Amino acid sequence: MKKRIIAINRKTSETDIKISLNLDGTGKSAVNTGIGFLDHMFTLFARHGMLDLNLNAKGDLHVDYHHTTEDIGIILGEAINMALGDKKGINRYGYSIVPMDESLVLVSLDISGRPFLNYDVKIRQKKIGDFPVDLIEEMFRAVTIKAGITLHIKLLDGKEAHHICECVFKAFAKTLRTAVDKNPRDKKVPSTKGII
Repeated sequence: MKKRIIAINRKTSETDIKISLNLDGTGKSAVNTGIGFLDHMFTLFARHGMLDLNLNAKGDLHVDYHHTTEDIGIILGEAINMALGDKKGINRYGYSIVPMDESLVLVSLDISGRPFLNYDVKIRQKKIGDFPVDLIEEMFRAVTIKAGITLHIKLLDGKEAHHICECVFKAFAKTLRTAVDKNPRDKKVPSTKGII
């Protein structure tokens, strides 16, 4: 099987981000974004998605966390798309419903080539520590655009902000894992069009 590993860099006047991603990894990660909360989220994303992830970000955190968070989404989406290559033999679809204590999150994903995000996650708490939780939606929007995926994220239940966010990242990880896995019965692009 062809290795689905990619390493890329994105450098702007606001951020400098390096990522390496192995879609067929074992859950190893080395994450340093300068934002402790995101380090935690992407470490568990790698572990629960069985992806090997190295992510190093330097950004204008003296301004705020927006540029760094969004640009991480951009480079992660690019890495997923590039690592998938021609997409032959993948499952294409995935879904998960993941609990964490009182929280319950549903994620459904289609590697469709048609970017779309439905992010239905209402969190009463505006910040976790000093991290604004609304930036998570911005990050996932960037991922969907650059990866070319349709992504639905829905909070089914939950109150505590950290639990909800952790549920979101774990459910996305498990859903992505299912969608990118190879289907042993199908070696073709999973589309009647012949391309994605």
